[in-house]
Amino acid sequence: MADSISIAQPTHFIGKSAVIQTVGVVGAGQMGSGIAQVMAHHASLKVVVQDVNPQGLSKAAATVEKSLSKFVEKSQITHEQKAHILARIQYETELEALKDADLVVEAIVENEAVKKDVFQTLDALLKPAAILASNTSSISITRLAAATQRPGQVIGMHFMNPVPLMKLVEIIRGAQTSDATYAVVADLTARLNKTGVVSRDFPGFISNRVLMPLINEAIFTLYEGIGSAEDIDTVLKLGMNHPMGPLTLADFIGLDTCLAIMNVLHDGFQDPRFRPCPLLKQYVDAGYLGRKSGRGFFTYS
Repeated sequence: MADSISIAQPTHFIGKSAVIQTVGVVGAGQMGSGIAQVMAHHASLKVVVQDVNPQGLSKAAATVEKSLSKFVEKSQITHEQKAHILARIQYETELEALKDADLVVEAIVENEAVKKDVFQTLDALLKPAAILASNTSSISITRLAAATQRPGQVIGMHFMNPVPLMKLVEIIRGAQTSDATYAVVADLTARLNKTGVVSRDFPGFISNRVLMPLINEAIFTLYEGIGSAEDIDTVLKLGMNHPMGPLTLADFIGLDTCLAIMNVLHDGFQDPRFRPCPLLKQYVDAGYLGRKSGRGFFTYS
């Protein structure tokens, strides 16, 4: 059986996501703010963004406002539509603010123990019918689901960065995910003007099972002195028509996130081909995390 199924037009699910009226987003980082924006924009849903850091919430609000302003400049939405979208999003520091949500998307640090703690807290807080989704890029949905009392209502919704522009959502069904939960999330994905692809619950899913070894090999190529960072990226851009070189992409994703995913792949498969490059480990140890820290394989002002 093929591991992926296109659900760009899930006609047999249309209307299922009408049960979703309010969405909670845990984590106000780049991914969380983007998820909140598309939920409020394309699905016209009420969205509550939660983060323990008030500064993070302020930054998220500014990011959404700036992103929507670009859509206005390109005449893709009007000023009035922008105002309506912004009005649908609220920002809170307490998880309690999500108690009325029909769906909560977790978009926090790529750490299984931390995610499980959040899922257990949400499980006790949310109404029985609510769905718990994770934006994880590699961690087992099955294990996250097992930490709750509602494993059938736990699913992966892996959005791509930047969320408002990228059309893909990787939907991951854990071993316990019910057909009803999948139907709701598949339909919601279509409402968000995204193409959904289903992945089985294996380390890295589809996207990072393929992408991260490519990035890791590019780092090994740099580590072994085969080419400069600029030349490695140029080969992939001009020779393979990639829109962004692998080292630039690693900096964009965050080198700490890349390392976390490589560790999940290596631990999950116990295969040396997924061994993280020592240079990647060294950069993370040094705090060279990419764009967000101002330095990774390249330097950013």
